Amino acid sequence: MSLSKVIQPGSTIGIIGGGQLGRMMALAAKHAGFKIAVVEPSPYSPAGQVADEEIIAPYDDKDALLKLASVSDVITYEFENVDYEALKWLTEKAYVPQGAELIKITQDRILEKQALTDAGVEVAPYAVIRNEEDLNREMEHIGFPSVLKTSRGGYDGKGQFVLRGTKDAKEAISLLKNGPCVLEAWVPFEKEISVIMTRGMNGDLECFPVGENIHVNNILHETIVPARVSENVVEDAEQLAGKIAEHLNLVGTLAVEMFLTKDEKIYVNELAPRPHNSGHYSIEACNISQFGQHIRAVCGWPLMKSRLLEQAVMVNVLGQHVEGVIGQIQQQPDWNVHFYGKEEAKVNRKMGHITILTADMDKTLEELRVNEVWK
Repeated sequence: MSLSKVIQPGSTIGIIGGGQLGRMMALAAKHAGFKIAVVEPSPYSPAGQVADEEIIAPYDDKDALLKLASVSDVITYEFENVDYEALKWLTEKAYVPQGAELIKITQDRILEKQALTDAGVEVAPYAVIRNEEDLNREMEHIGFPSVLKTSRGGYDGKGQFVLRGTKDAKEAISLLKNGPCVLEAWVPFEKEISVIMTRGMNGDLECFPVGENIHVNNILHETIVPARVSENVVEDAEQLAGKIAEHLNLVGTLAVEMFLTKDEKIYVNELAPRPHNSGHYSIEACNISQFGQHIRAVCGWPLMKSRLLEQAVMVNVLGQHVEGVIGQIQQQPDWNVHFYGKEEAKVNRKMGHITILTADMDKTLEELRVNEVWK
């Protein structure tokens, strides 16, 4: 399919996946006058609630994907756990400007590490682990502490095991039942940062401001923007992101998660081939959101030069926070409250987020720290 197509307002954008990223993508598209069709196994999904057409089917259901193709002028996806073979097949039947290869790379840590290395960016020392013999041998080279990660399917700390010595190998080896793994050296980082970038079909690249990410129990808790880092770090992070985008021939939005060490060295941790949790702040804090920029890219529109309008902090609302957040809405006029339309508020399930624009970041962070909702 040609990558020169320009999708006009009034056309239909098909989205594979019905989660909150698809919902916010759909809402951004609707601002520009597009219609939305969604393929998602669960009825009344977050994206399905705001779509013009909801196709209830598994992501690899070819009949459903053909139906999506028949009603859509362009197709994108909202997360990386799309079936690669089905997506590759779909690219021959419909207009999917992002293609399928980026999905293949980013849903497999082994392929992702190799791609990052080939792009010329630094990653933590790692080894591919396929059996117990590999693990015993590579522990000697990688050292301790180190992290064993499943090559596929892990997120929010799932599919990972921290090894602090050889005694942990027996327990860690259970991850291999899910397939090959990657053993990574532990990076003694000072901060976790991320760059969200969007690349158009003509190769133009726009980066959103670098965010500083605070995790609690391996789940993103806060993103602080701009990140509290030096100008040199910002320049280096954006340069690394650009190398990756160029190497992958990116179309659309890609998030690059990075570790920053005390001496300002940056290691790329992982990629997400879509809008990202750490970029939600852009809805209120920037002149264009990560979702609006993504829609422009896949529709062949020129990208907007992204600007931070005011410093901001984004806080995730997990299942255990929902009641407290709702109870405080009347007392928090500065909270931009987003809920994703998920029916069941499970512990640690991402139910929404809050973005606060602030002229005094230290004061805002302290107010959030002492707030009973997140204790």
